[in-house]
Amino acid sequence: MQKSFVIVLIAALLGAFVFYQFSGTPSSVAFIAGVVVATLIFTFMPTSGSSSSDEPYVGPTMTLYVGNLPYRVHEGEVKALFGEYGPVNSVRLVRDRKTGRRKGFGFVEMSEAGAQKAMSKLNDYSFQERTLKVREAKSQESDSENS
Repeated sequence: MQKSFVIVLIAALLGAFVFYQFSGTPSSVAFIAGVVVATLIFTFMPTSGSSSSDEPYVGPTMTLYVGNLPYRVHEGEVKALFGEYGPVNSVRLVRDRKTGRRKGFGFVEMSEAGAQKAMSKLNDYSFQERTLKVREAKSQESDSENS
């Protein structure tokens, strides 16, 4: 059961009790009125927690190279790990084109301050029995200019 549903149900019961005590209406009508009022309140009340994690971070970002990842790891697990240090915009785990299997490395785009913290804390960090290598990613343009 979702937490918001439980909160609406509790608010509806409290609303029904208030309507029943102070207006003298039958309990069933009071419960329905409590449900309607609680639903309206929670529908129009802004939720700060869920909207901030869904929206991408706007500001200076940095892309990190993450090497020596376990082959079975998923994007959500990597995002959760790096999310402890700052907002994460995207996680891209590289796959082999022919087999579709992960190659064991990827890229994480996140806030610049969070990326600096993540680099210092997660480089040589043991994650699912593998020692991660975390560096600032090099751009493809700089690689082609050097060749």
